[in-house]
Amino acid sequence: MQRNGAIAGNGGQPWVLRRVRLTWLSFMLFFILVFFPLIAHYYLTTIDEAGGPDKRIFGPRPGGELCEAKHVQDLCRIRESVSEELLQLEAKRQELNGEIARLNLRIEACKRSIDSAKQDLLQLKNVISQTEHSYKELMAQNQPKLSLPVRLLPDKDDPGLPPPKSSLSCCLRSCFDYARCPLTSGFPVYVYDTASYRWGGDIDPLVKQAFAASVKSSIYVTDNPSIACLYLVLVGEVEETPGSPPSPSDLEKQLRELPFWRSDGHNHLLVHLSRKTLTQNFLYNVSTGRAAIAQSTFMGQQYREGFDLVLSPLVHALSEPNFLEVPPQVPVKRKYLFTFQGEKVESLKSSLLEAPPQSFEEEIKGDPPADYDDRIIGTLKAVQDSHLDQVLVEFTCKNRPRPSLPTEWALCGEREERLEVLKVSTFALIIAPGDGRLVTSAGCGMRLFEALEVGAIPVILGDHLRLPYHHLIRWSEAALMVPKPRITELHFLLRSLSDNDMLAMRRQGRFLWETYFSTFDSVFSTILASVRTSIQVPATPIREEPAHEIPHKAGKLAGTDANMADNGDLDLGPVETEPPYASPRFLRNFTYTASDTYRTWNRPPGPFHLFPYTPLDPVLPSEAKFLGSGTGFRPIGGGTGGSGKEFQAALGGNMPREQFTVVMLTYEREEVLMNSLERLNGLPYLNKVVVVWNSPKPPSEDLIWPDIGLPIVVVRTEKNSLNNRFLPWDAVETEAILSIDDDAHLRHDEIMFGFRVWREARDRIVGFPGRFHAWDVNHQSWLYNSNYSCELSMVLTGAAFFHKYYAYLYSYVMPQAIRDMVDEYINCEDIAMNFLVSHITRKPPIKVTSRWTFRCPGCPQALSHDDSHFHERHKCINFFVKVYGYMPLLYTQFRVDSVLFKTRLPHDKTKCFKFI
Repeated sequence: MQRNGAIAGNGGQPWVLRRVRLTWLSFMLFFILVFFPLIAHYYLTTIDEAGGPDKRIFGPRPGGELCEAKHVQDLCRIRESVSEELLQLEAKRQELNGEIARLNLRIEACKRSIDSAKQDLLQLKNVISQTEHSYKELMAQNQPKLSLPVRLLPDKDDPGLPPPKSSLSCCLRSCFDYARCPLTSGFPVYVYDTASYRWGGDIDPLVKQAFAASVKSSIYVTDNPSIACLYLVLVGEVEETPGSPPSPSDLEKQLRELPFWRSDGHNHLLVHLSRKTLTQNFLYNVSTGRAAIAQSTFMGQQYREGFDLVLSPLVHALSEPNFLEVPPQVPVKRKYLFTFQGEKVESLKSSLLEAPPQSFEEEIKGDPPADYDDRIIGTLKAVQDSHLDQVLVEFTCKNRPRPSLPTEWALCGEREERLEVLKVSTFALIIAPGDGRLVTSAGCGMRLFEALEVGAIPVILGDHLRLPYHHLIRWSEAALMVPKPRITELHFLLRSLSDNDMLAMRRQGRFLWETYFSTFDSVFSTILASVRTSIQVPATPIREEPAHEIPHKAGKLAGTDANMADNGDLDLGPVETEPPYASPRFLRNFTYTASDTYRTWNRPPGPFHLFPYTPLDPVLPSEAKFLGSGTGFRPIGGGTGGSGKEFQAALGGNMPREQFTVVMLTYEREEVLMNSLERLNGLPYLNKVVVVWNSPKPPSEDLIWPDIGLPIVVVRTEKNSLNNRFLPWDAVETEAILSIDDDAHLRHDEIMFGFRVWREARDRIVGFPGRFHAWDVNHQSWLYNSNYSCELSMVLTGAAFFHKYYAYLYSYVMPQAIRDMVDEYINCEDIAMNFLVSHITRKPPIKVTSRWTFRCPGCPQALSHDDSHFHERHKCINFFVKVYGYMPLLYTQFRVDSVLFKTRLPHDKTKCFKFI
């Protein structure tokens, strides 16, 4: 154990020594490696400083002394070369960047040129396709497209006509010179000045004043007698003064002295307007030659069927009827079933008694038995005494009866008293004169006028009586014509009529009264229209509103809003980008007939071809223009396989090509307007945009209008009026009009779908937001309602399609009182248009899609947000009802949606019917 320990102890000492030696060596090496270089550096530095700058061995040398070494010089050259190359590369890089920028600009310009060329190429292809299509259609029809013909005028030298056998046998073909009235003449009418003939000073001054005012405003009257088609002579009503009216011989002589009478008076019309129930028929024994007569009283031997005109008495000469005093057309049944007030006075003298003696055959020809009037009196009194119905018959006037002709029933009381009785009468009896030779009289005409004015359905007892314009007006649709022998069956006949039939007759009677008899202008226009229609001369086109365009500058090409143009999975048919294509006119020649166009309308029945204010083309009547090619003017095939065209392959309807015009009303909302116009970019089938600038201030000079690739016509208006929305602007060249507000927000697919629906129902208003009217039981008045409902009766024209024909009717035919109220409230123009279309068509509007509003989000508030807006619309509806005499709006739950539209209905609306 000790040995081992000793060994361990001896062995441990050398190990410690060795470790100490290693530590000492390491320290010495560290000292030599660290401190020796420092000392050497310090020493060398001290030597350089002591020797001066010229004797430095290790310090930097001034100037290029260091480059004197060969390898250093090489390095310097390399550095300079590299620097120059870097500068050259930087210059080349900048030059290349500039070239790249220029090339990018050229690329963008080329792309735009390519896009423009593609558009031009596409338009050219469409034009070529349209031209080929039109050529094929024309070749198939073998009928060239007509244009406005050249106006032909008659020759100054009048060769005259061969004399007829008798002036009493005159008709149009024998006594009227058609050569003076070419189809393209425009129907010029020359009116004689009443001061140019001797008895003109004896004419009623009120009649002359009204006549002169109507002549001045007529579009047919000309001052050039050499080109006139018709010569108009006002012969009465003559005041009862000594020496008037002139004797028959004097009157014949004075007529022959007229400067353009030409020996026989052909193409002359002698107009006698009656304001009294007893009218002097001083033309009875006068030979008028080939001149036609228009008056209210005719004898059988005097009246020439189809040549002379039966007129209505002139009641409102210079005044217009007050529509607020006209009773409503509903309820249909009134207090009395029928009424009659009159007295038969046989002893009154008349100029008719001065007729020459007649033969026995002429005396008894057509005369009814003498006891007919006695039988009528007895039958009517029996009905009154039976108390089965409440009737009012009086055969003796309480006061002195009005003057009348022999065998005619005289009027009782004043006009106001008679109207009060007729206002509570369902039917008004008009008994024809007992003398069968008296085919019409001013007294019967006055009874007819008053009955139509207040809505009492006329019942004419006597089938020989001639009513005003009977050869053109279908009186059977507004009045009952009952022969006198059927007086015993009259009560049964009146009781058998349904309420719908009576309302239809009352409406038609109101239309006839308003259109042809109510004012002097309507009477004068109807006289001219009767002659013009009889000789088959087309009407002069009604004037279009000239669009005074406001100059504006277009800016950059408008972009297409993806939210507006993207239809998703909805495919609404072929999307065409064809150039502007106006609706065709003059598709037919002059061989049309009035009956052909009459039956195509679903309007109130009546002679609309006689309508004095009809907006006609010189070739097409208004009905044909309205329906256009959709009435079968151009037969269009539906495919060769019998399956027809697919929904995506055709636009629908019966017209192969058609576009629409956007009419946008705006008032000092430039930013909203510009955004709305930009949203129309890329809209298919758009012809142009007409912006109705309703503000007196012009647009800002720095306003940049968007370029949507189609014309934008900015129209300046004379005043701020909402009626300007519906003016028939001449800039609108399409039949279809999309009336839209400047803040309306509609997608392209919605507009296209509405256009498709309108093409299938061209006589309706087709739009998006629907409204309805309701009856307020508590206040007994109508209300305007905009709540969500399954039922509607109106479509707001802030986003709706309608035919341009209704723009003519709204601006020139609709009663002025309605337009005045629209201006007064600055409201209700959309309600007025719905009233008008429903009144004309008797159909409700069509709502498309589930939209209930169309305002753009974030747009400034419009007038409709005013608190008084709805109160004014309540007043408008009730006022319009008074003007029309009834409520023309019709309810409907019909709504047209595409099968691809997905509508989410709230739970309380699940019972609404949605028609696809």
